[in-house]
Amino acid sequence: MTAQLRLLDLQAVDSTIARLAQQRRTLPEQATLDRLGAESATVGEDLVGAQTRVSDLELDTERAEADLEPVRQRLARNEKRIADGTVDAKSLGSMVEEVAHLRRRIGDLEDVELEVMEALEQAQAERDALQTRVDALAAQIDEATAARDRAAGALANEAAYQRTERDRLLPELPADLVALYTKIATSKGGVGAAELLHRRCTGCQLEVNANELRAYAATPPEEVLRCEECGRILVRTAESGL
Repeated sequence: MTAQLRLLDLQAVDSTIARLAQQRRTLPEQATLDRLGAESATVGEDLVGAQTRVSDLELDTERAEADLEPVRQRLARNEKRIADGTVDAKSLGSMVEEVAHLRRRIGDLEDVELEVMEALEQAQAERDALQTRVDALAAQIDEATAARDRAAGALANEAAYQRTERDRLLPELPADLVALYTKIATSKGGVGAAELLHRRCTGCQLEVNANELRAYAATPPEEVLRCEECGRILVRTAESGL
């Protein structure tokens, strides 16, 4: 019976190792890190788009200014010639008309330039806001990574301790019993042995009927029992109710 009791210890260790592995796969810190990473990727893409818009609008601003400059220069030359009186009477009328046209043209171009500059200012504000968000997310990701690593490290340390305990227990158990336990555990969700506790199998949680209990009570302590319902190794203890 001692070997079977030690088998329960092995089962407890294996269950703990499985639980730790599940906790490692479902760390809330990892979920937080995944969420932040996804958000950072999305905001990063938005930032690239915003940077592109700013670059395009900066070029549009330069082009608008480039379009304005020659018109302004021509207007200045014409106004100077008119003011200096160097234009003959025949050409004066057409030059005055051209000056009026140049002024209207400059007004139109300045309106275009103003619209572009306003769009650029808005795009720069959006870019700066996105950059601030990217920087904040990077800091949060660093913190979340550290938290995840701490949690994972604690689980890894506990798992290493449990594996050491498992290695210590194995030599105390008969090889054939361990082989049977391992085979059953593989097909039963990692639980190959269960205690018979208060007339109930703790593996499948079903109560054992009276006839089976009498048979279990009459079975030699060293003989390995199997639960009739789930097939797991059923270990008798002082709390079995036999």
